[in-house]
Amino acid sequence: MSDYQPPLTVTPRILALVAEISEQVGFLAAYRDASLTPQLRRGNRIRTIQASLAIENNTLSVEQVTALLEGKRVLGLPREIQEVRNAFATYDAMSGWRAESQHDLLAAHGMLMHGLIDDAGCYRRGGMGIYREGRLLHMAPPASRVATLVQDLLRWLADSDWHPLIVSCVFHYEFEFIHPFADGNGRMGRLWQTMLLSQWRPVLAYLPVETVIREQQDAYYAALAAADQAADATPFVEYMLEALLQALVEAAGSDQVTDQVTDQVTDQVASLLKVLPAGVALKSSELMHQLGLSHRATFRESYLHPALAAGLVEMTDPESPRSPRQRYRRVAK
Repeated sequence: MSDYQPPLTVTPRILALVAEISEQVGFLAAYRDASLTPQLRRGNRIRTIQASLAIENNTLSVEQVTALLEGKRVLGLPREIQEVRNAFATYDAMSGWRAESQHDLLAAHGMLMHGLIDDAGCYRRGGMGIYREGRLLHMAPPASRVATLVQDLLRWLADSDWHPLIVSCVFHYEFEFIHPFADGNGRMGRLWQTMLLSQWRPVLAYLPVETVIREQQDAYYAALAAADQAADATPFVEYMLEALLQALVEAAGSDQVTDQVTDQVTDQVASLLKVLPAGVALKSSELMHQLGLSHRATFRESYLHPALAAGLVEMTDPESPRSPRQRYRRVAK
């Protein structure tokens, strides 16, 4: 049993995001399992790897990464090509690792950084500062403390009874705070969080949240810096949960899911549209009353979420999905 507890203030925002993400994951899992073909899994994995490496200044595009993994010749720096091959092999091996195992953590780093640094798979032996645009963002703990800090974190990971969504975000932050390796810490932190999320819900193994982080890189580093300054993981946890929610909403709105939703729940969506006239915005309780429904979960899973995913209905306040003032209206199509 670990005595270590990462500093975290569980805010109402964190609780609201966990609830919203859980709903989105349930919806995605219900409609994605049949449509998540091997080709789509591979495509999402490619997007994940390309975005995670792009955060670390790898310049290869999604098209180049795809071509490289198909065995085609790609014009690019040898190091960048090696990074892609390593990352793809590492993500493929992810399902065989235990998140709380130091041996597996080191093995994953060894695979991820093979041929890129001399001490792949070993903790750093020197000091480490995190810089961005020439500015020091974080001075990591001394090398002499790294092994102990990582072991404490892994023991906490094994014992924690926090919600898996919160655990994965806290681990990601604490791992970046320790910065245990000479290089590859960012991509390792994102890999390990993906593994933790996939162990909670397998559909999340192929959620390319890294693409959201790539688009919000400044916010990602600002959240890390804010957590450092507060000596509390809360700012980073809130940021990561928001990124996860955005990635889930984008996935739910993808063509593959929209097509399947449209095919499978036409009757329920059609019923919803009948009680929602054009130009009128209604609360979920008002819609349920119009439909004669009393079970909120059924309404959300069978009527509202499919209509939102199909792009037939939209929120009046999409920035605050759980706002008590939230209403829904038809989309002109």
